[in-house]
Amino acid sequence: MDKTFMARAIQLSLENVTSGRGGPFGTVIVKEGIIVAEGANQVTAMNDPTAHAEVLAIRQACQKLRGFELRGCDLYTSCEPCPMCLGAVYWARIERVYFGNLAADAARIGFDDSAIYAEITQPHAEREIPMIQMMREEALAAFRAWEQHPGKIRY
Repeated sequence: MDKTFMARAIQLSLENVTSGRGGPFGTVIVKEGIIVAEGANQVTAMNDPTAHAEVLAIRQACQKLRGFELRGCDLYTSCEPCPMCLGAVYWARIERVYFGNLAADAARIGFDDSAIYAEITQPHAEREIPMIQMMREEALAAFRAWEQHPGKIRY
């Protein structure tokens, strides 16, 4: 745990707001005591709902470190990660996450993830955006091909 890295994540979040580039979220990814990537929320600047600080920093770190896993890396972020970012953290195999603000703090200023968490627990057809399964047998063909592919890279 290093306050310098959290201070940098917070600085990125403040700079992002004052520059008008995006929301109040900043992230740094650290490996062996060195910042390998930084990100700040760019959702509105990039017209990309996935352009959260954590996701952008993960993408940058993976490119820089030339791999899709970030084992041995810590993520410092100005706010508790949303469900999408939390998923990305787990997929990237990040070791630890340090965060400043709570999700409840973000909700108070209009960034409320609680509806997404609630949706995940609902049956597919009862979600606000209905999830309708179709053509499962046909879709399973790709999974079967994956299972049999000798050159697959597991992740």
